[in-house]
Amino acid sequence: MEALVRLIGENQVFLFMLLFARLSGLFAFFPFFSHMSIPISIKTALTIFMVIFLFPLVPPLHVTPSLLSLSLAVTGELLIGFVAGLFLTIVLSVLQMAGMQISNVMGFTMASVIDPQTSTSIPLVSQFLSLIGLMVVLAFNGHHQMLLFISDSLQVMPLGSFYPQTNILSYLAKAITNMFAYGFVLSFPIVAISLLLDLVFGMLMKTMPQFNLLVIGFPVKIVVSFIVLVAILSSMMLIFKKEFLEAINHMTLLFVH
Repeated sequence: MEALVRLIGENQVFLFMLLFARLSGLFAFFPFFSHMSIPISIKTALTIFMVIFLFPLVPPLHVTPSLLSLSLAVTGELLIGFVAGLFLTIVLSVLQMAGMQISNVMGFTMASVIDPQTSTSIPLVSQFLSLIGLMVVLAFNGHHQMLLFISDSLQVMPLGSFYPQTNILSYLAKAITNMFAYGFVLSFPIVAISLLLDLVFGMLMKTMPQFNLLVIGFPVKIVVSFIVLVAILSSMMLIFKKEFLEAINHMTLLFVH
């Protein structure tokens, strides 16, 4: 093995390992690529294929070849994938947040399913919106944008040169705050209609005591909420697409020293 390393070149082996670490972050943390339904063997094979494909684009090594520097560089490369994937996951979580609020007003809070991407239990409406959002990402080639980000990062941020910066933490804090705000904005039409229906049902129960809210009220609220959801679904996805593209653009700016 040592003879093979000497034959290929120590710097080339280090570059290959660092590039493999950076691309591993792509398939471990980025939306769609990190989906739990994709077997680990497939992810590993795709990572190795991408390493071989992008290796000619890698600039010379900027790290002194040593065990400590290599360990820190590999950690930094994995951190790139984690932070960048977190940026995009927060945008995808906006749809889940909106789905939770919609499920709450529709009475679907107990109707939960297992999210195959995160292996957590989320409301049914949140799962539905997340899958639609993932299809929108694929429709406008968002997965290609993620691959281009990794490819472009090799030139603007050479392997082994990444270190966390304060602007990344400030952006994450702002993104998490906006996640709750945009989640409420996307779900507001259905929440407002639900509150209006509650007001109407309350007036009906005062004027017509024989009105059975459990038998009539809840099915009506669910039907009306679904009609409003279908009507605003395209607008929700347009807002989601805009925020997703902005997150990809911010990734490029945040990782440039």
